[in-house]
Amino acid sequence: MIHLLRSPHTVILMPSSNLAECEALFEKHRPTHVIHLAAFVGGLFRNMKYPVEFYNYNLSMNNNILACSHKYKVQKVISCLSTCIFPDKTTYPIDETMVHNGPPHFSNAAYAHAKRMIDVANHAYHQEYGCNFTSVIPTNIYGPHDNFHLEDSHVIPGLIHKFYLAQKNGTPMTIMGTGTPLRQFIYSEDLAKLFLWVLREYNSVEPIILSVGEEDEVAIKDVVQYIAEAFDFKGEIRYDTTKADGQFKKTASNAKLKSLYPDFKFTPIREGIQKTVQWFLDNFETARK
Repeated sequence: MIHLLRSPHTVILMPSSNLAECEALFEKHRPTHVIHLAAFVGGLFRNMKYPVEFYNYNLSMNNNILACSHKYKVQKVISCLSTCIFPDKTTYPIDETMVHNGPPHFSNAAYAHAKRMIDVANHAYHQEYGCNFTSVIPTNIYGPHDNFHLEDSHVIPGLIHKFYLAQKNGTPMTIMGTGTPLRQFIYSEDLAKLFLWVLREYNSVEPIILSVGEEDEVAIKDVVQYIAEAFDFKGEIRYDTTKADGQFKKTASNAKLKSLYPDFKFTPIREGIQKTVQWFLDNFETARK
């Protein structure tokens, strides 16, 4: 499927791993700027279940979109990476210079390597053709219009759906893992604003991390508590410690972003979760789940 979003900058979003579809869309609309958000994604357990699909689909999407952007002389491309691309064994906080310093965590290695190749391709197109292709590295994203599927979603939307069902059915809430891993979460509307800033103001081929600060890192147990509060959930909360936790932490530095955009204000996670839960309740029938 291909989606198109028009603006004065002619920004398009293209979830397609089919080269012919990409070329047809570029031929029809002749975009000047592209925001590449296409990805085959999911949470920890989906990554571990479908590594071949995660690698092949994402690599194809990336190659097709950048090839078409070069062919049709797109002025600027912004691709979306992920903090999971960083090395598993590293020092913290991680920053933009450390992307290729070692292998990623085994649990999402296929996806991470496919995503890393965007950075490699951006530099190659810049070196050979002078293309203005860059990438951003958001931390964990959540917010309205997310994918709330019980198995294939990321942590916050998946937990929101599970809490909804536990509240509705009067059953205990079971959390997979220990709840101790640490993560940085960025509200989707904040990220959208930062994408537009990158589109207009950031002109380096080097990637840039878009994230809340190190001081805003939270444990999954904290996230569970914030979601429980948003639902006013009074039931029992259990942790299934037989399930994998994934990487314990991947603390990212947003020093580069703060140096370039010091006045940006992030939505506090409690407020963002409250808004996301309310959106899910108001749109339950039509939400992706």
